[in-house]
Amino acid sequence: VNLVESGGGWVQAGESLRLSCAASGFPFDDYAVGWFRQAPGKEREFVTAITWRGDMTYYADSVKGRFTISRDNAKNTVYLQMNSLKPEDTAVYYCAASRGSIRLTTKFAYEYWGQGTQVTVSS
Repeated sequence: VNLVESGGGWVQAGESLRLSCAASGFPFDDYAVGWFRQAPGKEREFVTAITWRGDMTYYADSVKGRFTISRDNAKNTVYLQMNSLKPEDTAVYYCAASRGSIRLTTKFAYEYWGQGTQVTVSS
């Protein structure tokens, strides 16, 4: 099982980034996928999630209207489009996969995790 995040980097406030999460080693299109983030000294927090069919999405209030999650099951990849980035979005971003479809806003719902990609937003 492998989840690999990419696309992180350093940007200025107001700019955009697109993260990717590439999956392998399990039936990806049977799994919901979520993005979480963790800033230094803080708990890992929920950002967004998408169901296995992509028919439902969930967002943290802090990113609603700025971030968009999508998936391409043919490519075993989930994307996180992040617009209007703010310094408080600075964190390591992790993707995770869940066989279930409930409690997707909590980290306990997820069986598999990637290693994370750093996003730094300067003011």
